[in-house]
Amino acid sequence: MVRWIKIFSEFVKLPIALSATLTTAVGFVLARGDISWELIFPCLSLFLLACGSCGLNQYQERVIDRFVERTRGRPIPSGRMSPSTGLFCSLGMILLGLTLFLCKTPSASLFLALFACFWYNGFYTYLKKKTALASIPGAIVGMIPPAIGWISGGGCFLDAGLWGLAVFFFLWQVPHFWLFVLDHADDYEKAGLPSLKRVFSADQIRHIISIWMLATACVSLCMPLFLLVRLLPVHLLLITATFWFLLGTRFTFGSRRRETSFKMAFRRLNLYVLWILLLVSVDTLVNSKTAMGSGILAMLGK
Repeated sequence: MVRWIKIFSEFVKLPIALSATLTTAVGFVLARGDISWELIFPCLSLFLLACGSCGLNQYQERVIDRFVERTRGRPIPSGRMSPSTGLFCSLGMILLGLTLFLCKTPSASLFLALFACFWYNGFYTYLKKKTALASIPGAIVGMIPPAIGWISGGGCFLDAGLWGLAVFFFLWQVPHFWLFVLDHADDYEKAGLPSLKRVFSADQIRHIISIWMLATACVSLCMPLFLLVRLLPVHLLLITATFWFLLGTRFTFGSRRRETSFKMAFRRLNLYVLWILLLVSVDTLVNSKTAMGSGILAMLGK
C-alpha cells in the first residue's frame, strides 16, 4: 500500500498539484473575504484536475523521460507503472475533476479548467520540445488556479484584485521554471531537449532571470493598488519582504558557483511567493473581520 501511494504521488507530481490547490484556496479567500466550507469544492476539483494533467503529462513524455537522468526514475519510464494504467488513471482524474467543476462551481470555473488542460497538456507540452522559451506562454497555466478560486469565491473577471494576483503568478512562474531547469541543464541537453544555454550566454541568463524576478517584486509592491493589501502593518511587511528578496537575489547571483546561485535563487523565490500569499490572505481576513465587527457595532448603536 505504501509503495503504491509513493508511486501515485510521483506520477501526479503531488507537490505541483498541492501548490496549485493552495493558490486556488488563496484566490477563493481573497474574493470571499472569509474561509468557508464552500472552499472545499473548487480546491478538490482543481486538485483532481492538476493530478490528472500532471499524470497525463508524464504519459505524454514517457519516451523522453527515459533519457533524462532526473526523470528516468518516474513510474512509467522505470516500469513501476504501465503506460495504459497511467493513461487510464490520469484521464479518470481529469474527468472526475471536470465533473466536480460542472456540478459544484460556477460555469466560468469549468471553462478555465478546460482551458488549463488544453494549454498544459496540448500546447505547452508540445512547445517545450521545440523551444527553450516555452515556459513564457506556459506560465499562463499558473494564472488559472487562483482565477478559479477567485471566481468560485464570488469574484468576477473584471476585479482588479484578480488581475493583480494573476499577473503576479504569471511573472513568478517563468523564473521559477528557468531556475529549476538550469539546475539540470546538462541533463536536458543530453536528451536533445531545447536548452537556455544554447540561446543565451550565462551572463545573459542571469540578467534575464533577474529582470523577471524584479518584475515579480514590482507587482507584489503594487498589491495595495489592486486592493489586496490595506493594512499598514502588512504594507510594511510587504516592503520588508521585497527588500529581503531583491537584496538576497543580488548577492546570490553574485556567487562564483553558478549551481549554488541558481539553487539559492530558486529557494528564495519560492519562499518570497509563499510569504506574499500569506500576507495578502491575512490582510483580507483581518479586514473582513474588522468590517464585520464595525457593522455589528453600528447596528447596536442604532
